[in-house]
Amino acid sequence: MRIHAATPELCGAIAQVHVLSWQHAYASLLPAEFLATLSVEKRAAMWRESLSAGNPQLLVAEEAGTVDGFIAFGLSRDQDATPASREVWALYLNPSSWSKGVGRALWLAALERMLAQGTKTITLWVIEGNARAIKFYSAAGFKPEAGSVKSFTLGGVPLNEVRYAYQQDG
Repeated sequence: MRIHAATPELCGAIAQVHVLSWQHAYASLLPAEFLATLSVEKRAAMWRESLSAGNPQLLVAEEAGTVDGFIAFGLSRDQDATPASREVWALYLNPSSWSKGVGRALWLAALERMLAQGTKTITLWVIEGNARAIKFYSAAGFKPEAGSVKSFTLGGVPLNEVRYAYQQDG
């Protein structure tokens, strides 16, 4: 497996992973009708635009020319963030790559880059009920922040997101 910076040519494959991962990860949280409407083409355009803008940073995990997953990270978008805070904006894997170390490899590669930038705090948002993601982020050292819940509606379903934080000691 090779972890490297994404290129515009990979945006279609990144978008396919993004949509497929959503359709599997959120199957118990969102209606199948909503998940079926997710567009690879729209996600590919979004990732091409992000790459062009240079924000967020985007790494991919590739094995034998196939994109198995990606991580997007950059400055924290939260209103209470400090200039040194970073955020994992997205981390998604092809479901066939779940529990095989791909997510951990992506996280560690992104962490190394963020720490090199002087980051001490890294945050991310997780939808309540996404047990797989919560287990992964907890194992990586993230802790939920009390009072950080955001409520929103997606696909006609009310959901809550909780902010998790990783603190680099030292």
